[in-house]
Amino acid sequence: MIWFEHVNFQYAGSETGVTDICLHVRKGECVVLTGPSGNGKTTLIRLVNGLVPAFYTGRFSGCIQIDGKDRNSEPLWKRGKTVGSVFQDPGSQFFSSEMPGEVAFSCENYGFPHEKIILRTDTAIRRFHLERLRSRSLDVLSSGEKQRTAVASVYAMNPPIYVCDEPTANLDGKGIEELREVLQSLKQEGCTLLIAEHRLSWLMDLADRFVYIRDGATQWERTPEQMRRLSSESLEQLELRAVRQYRSTRLSSPTGIGTPILYLRGLSCKRRNHTIWENLNLAAWAGQIIAVTGHNGAGKTTLAKIMAGLERPSKGGIFLHGRKASPVQRRKSCWYSSNDTGTQFFTNSVTEELLLGVSRTEERLEKARNLLKRFGLYPYKDAHPAVLSGGQKQRLSIACGLLSGREVLLFDEPTSGLDGGNMRKIASALAEAAAGGKTILVITHDEELIQACCDFRWELSG
Repeated sequence: MIWFEHVNFQYAGSETGVTDICLHVRKGECVVLTGPSGNGKTTLIRLVNGLVPAFYTGRFSGCIQIDGKDRNSEPLWKRGKTVGSVFQDPGSQFFSSEMPGEVAFSCENYGFPHEKIILRTDTAIRRFHLERLRSRSLDVLSSGEKQRTAVASVYAMNPPIYVCDEPTANLDGKGIEELREVLQSLKQEGCTLLIAEHRLSWLMDLADRFVYIRDGATQWERTPEQMRRLSSESLEQLELRAVRQYRSTRLSSPTGIGTPILYLRGLSCKRRNHTIWENLNLAAWAGQIIAVTGHNGAGKTTLAKIMAGLERPSKGGIFLHGRKASPVQRRKSCWYSSNDTGTQFFTNSVTEELLLGVSRTEERLEKARNLLKRFGLYPYKDAHPAVLSGGQKQRLSIACGLLSGREVLLFDEPTSGLDGGNMRKIASALAEAAAGGKTILVITHDEELIQACCDFRWELSG
């Protein structure tokens, strides 16, 4: 179904791309592309769905066949009938403002009969358990709910090939299991799956092969059984995530001595006559890393924005050092790193972004250089943040928080879309910041991260 023969691609104005790719994916097969971030996995996905070189221009050579046909000269809209795409950032593929309209969009775009559009839309919405979200706008959905909507919109088209780029980046455990079940059923129906993914454990019973991509080239292929035999040391050297499922990490609720740095008392949030959560109470002390968990749509991101002074609660108070803090005071003391990193960069270079709003002492400049090197961003120090990959933007956002000087750091899904090596770097950096007296709250579904660096766990059930 997918045939790469000596394929080379280099992005215009860049040295990044892929080299001499020979990859064959048979009909009904599930192949997983894995490896360190920024090494070519997304480029391979784009080569299959046609975004490279049609949208992301550059130098291309070699042969790509999709379903037995050379598609190089084919219009992009025709490719969409054969290849359905689920991107890492689901918002980048939305065309409608309402969830049912988005799921129906692809079928409408190809002129399906009205009755078939309704049938396929309703079936996809039920399949992904989105019925309760029918009346809500896409822009108020959680990141996980947006991801499920994106998958449902592709499912409604029923293409023979599905390509997915980090489809579980923002999903909770239940959402991942639901996605796995759907992909398993698609595979049983004969669909072909090509998945670029860092989280590997959920794919061990679904994948036929794992292809390791590094430095823009395929390094090796392994079966799930061969992957299971890799030691923890080998996985760490390869910068891969765990291949065995992490169980929910059992940590106690936050406790401490003396006046907490941050205290939420009787906090409630209501939006458009919908109560997201109510009567929340939480205390956090200096030096703690607290994992804030809960299902997709529970209101974790809303809570983080309220704590950071970016939104207001409906009821209750937020206290810093025992004193009730206004939104302005919270914005001065709390750093919020969004799970949508594209919304929070304002300057024309990575270095300028990192130093935005901080005093440029020699000590601060040296710390900035060290952070860029530690997070693998130093080669991009003069690049515009917009040209970074999703994982690179995530690491830049975290670096900005660590350098901000704020005493409370709020990170929203800081390791979504990150490989094992960078996840471990983030965990280590957060632990060092906490040891230096920072109070850190991490909104996450990432059990590997929780086990690596979190001291406490606080579950939000909205």
